[in-house]
Amino acid sequence: MAGPDPQRHGDEPVHERVPFFQRLLDNHFLLLFLGVTMPTVLYLIWGIMEIIQIPIASP
Repeated sequence: MAGPDPQRHGDEPVHERVPFFQRLLDNHFLLLFLGVTMPTVLYLIWGIMEIIQIPIASP
């Protein structure tokens, strides 16, 4: 029989720290928000850049 687990103290489970990116990717609402806003912002910036490049018409 193996000895006692040095990481366990009594009946309390060991709480390991969850990595930041795992917590980030487990948040479904944050992923939904980023999936909607990032393309919107990028297309908006792309459209503004395209409008700026249109030459001004001369009469």
